[in-house]
Amino acid sequence: MAQALVPLKDLVLAKTRLSSVLTSVERRALAQAMVEDVLDVLSRHQHITRITLVSDDPGASMLAQKYGADCWTESSLGCRGLNPLIQCASERLLAAGEEPLVVLHGDLPLLTREDIDLVLASQQALNGLIVGCDSKGVGTNLLAFNAASTPGFCFGADSCAAHIAGAKNAGVAVQILQRSGIGLDVDEAPDLQCIMDELHVNTASNTAQLLYNTELGARVTLALTAMMGGTESGGADLIDEVKRGIAS
Repeated sequence: MAQALVPLKDLVLAKTRLSSVLTSVERRALAQAMVEDVLDVLSRHQHITRITLVSDDPGASMLAQKYGADCWTESSLGCRGLNPLIQCASERLLAAGEEPLVVLHGDLPLLTREDIDLVLASQQALNGLIVGCDSKGVGTNLLAFNAASTPGFCFGADSCAAHIAGAKNAGVAVQILQRSGIGLDVDEAPDLQCIMDELHVNTASNTAQLLYNTELGARVTLALTAMMGGTESGGADLIDEVKRGIAS
């Protein structure tokens, strides 16, 4: 059995790097849809006994309740910053409950039960740290560990290499895990394009319902096409059209 920890940024402030294609309201809606998809996978997994959401977002407690999760505010942990928050929450959870603990971001709309199956099986076999890297092999989207292999958390630039180096320096066995359901997060417009290309395989997900075969999805596709066109013939006019659509 295992636990899961999902740190969640205030949804009002989420995904600012998508401002070229989404309004603030749409970015919030996308962030919520993606974290709901992650929570849905976790809540349905037979080996995840407890889910904890860490967030100061005003709607986080209702979101957690919907999926049978606990919700801890950042202030209740007595620290600030993503890495200290995860460190404190991880220590509390492992001291009081099942291990291993899976820490993962909430913007993984392609996450599947099979991804979690492999994470848990790999961690059990290794008895160390599993690092689920992003699609570029640079960032960290997921960590799985027990109390003995708890890492020094270093989410941020080049976090994958930092987590691996930290584990090796501590004498902890470490393994990289690369899967599309773990690796494809959404930070910038090209990431959104990759996600939309895959959504047709799971049109029942919250993210798919928001973006697939919808007016919003059509406009996002138009915006992404404009961005790809750049300054090529017609590209500038198309970008202006998209911007007018966002503002209206």
